[in-house]
Amino acid sequence: MTDEAPATPGRIVLLTVSHRVAPGLLSWPAWQTLRAADRVLCADGAHPLLPYLREAGITVESGITAEAGAPAPAPAALTARDLVDECAGGRTVVVIPSGGGDGEGAGEGALTDGLARLAGSGRVQMPDLELLPGSYDLPGARLLDLVHVMDRIRRECPWSSTQTHKGLAKYGIEEAYELVEAIEDGDGDELREELGDVLLQVVFHARIAQDGLEEEEGRDPFSIDDVAATIVEKLIHRHPHVFGDETAETPEDVKAHWLRTKAVEKQRDSVTDGVPLGQPGLALASKLAGRVRTAGLDVGLPSGDGIGYELLAMAVRAEEAGIDPETALRAAARTYRDAIRTAETGGTATE
Repeated sequence: MTDEAPATPGRIVLLTVSHRVAPGLLSWPAWQTLRAADRVLCADGAHPLLPYLREAGITVESGITAEAGAPAPAPAALTARDLVDECAGGRTVVVIPSGGGDGEGAGEGALTDGLARLAGSGRVQMPDLELLPGSYDLPGARLLDLVHVMDRIRRECPWSSTQTHKGLAKYGIEEAYELVEAIEDGDGDELREELGDVLLQVVFHARIAQDGLEEEEGRDPFSIDDVAATIVEKLIHRHPHVFGDETAETPEDVKAHWLRTKAVEKQRDSVTDGVPLGQPGLALASKLAGRVRTAGLDVGLPSGDGIGYELLAMAVRAEEAGIDPETALRAAARTYRDAIRTAETGGTATE
């Protein structure tokens, strides 16, 4: 008498896909597994992947429940025990999560709970359980989520739906300053949050421009894709040492490339063109001094009485020394703030 060979337990494959990737784009292992599977199940009859699977000749059945007696979304519903039995004899069953997201749908979560209970009972020979990513997020994929969320907020939020470029302008300035503060504080978590706030301003303005506002008649609408396309084109054009045939060995070489290509693009009449006069005074003075120095112009400082001319001279000297006067003054002001707080606590330094 010979011992009977143990039954092959089979395999259950949970195929996850990213909703940020076009539904027909699956990894090769995913397609191989789907084609070789004995059954493919998906409880979501409207899953965006289904038309592509059917076109590829793959039959997909719907109906998955966690326990016997639970309401089934379709007549072909399987319980966790049914699914285990389906895998007997080495069969492979692929389960596609509902909704096309990265995580499990509610049905699949209950199903995996049921499978876990069966495995924990020790009375059932369990099939192999495998998590197979069918598609992956590319770098920057979460930006698609931001665009989607902003689009919905613009349509449905009473406040956001009425905002204009001019109305939001002050927030752009505020967020930029908060970003600078986070950089100076060296707080990584705060920096990440403030970068997100600045990014929100970009996406918000692009979404407003997409609508085409009455106050801006004559300006063609554009979208966030147009914004991204413009900066991509500009970056490529201004980095010929990366995307072209030119070479750059030092940061100075790179800056020279940048200034040359920028000058050709802008065709400015004056070195002062493009310098925003609305920026803080020290930053403005430094920027003008930098333009003068780069152009090789011999321009004397205007003379006059008052603190303004003294500050101008100091800003020019700082720029010549490679020091950003705005940053230097802000650092000194922060030290002054700490001294004030120390004085407020009776001379005891605070952490």
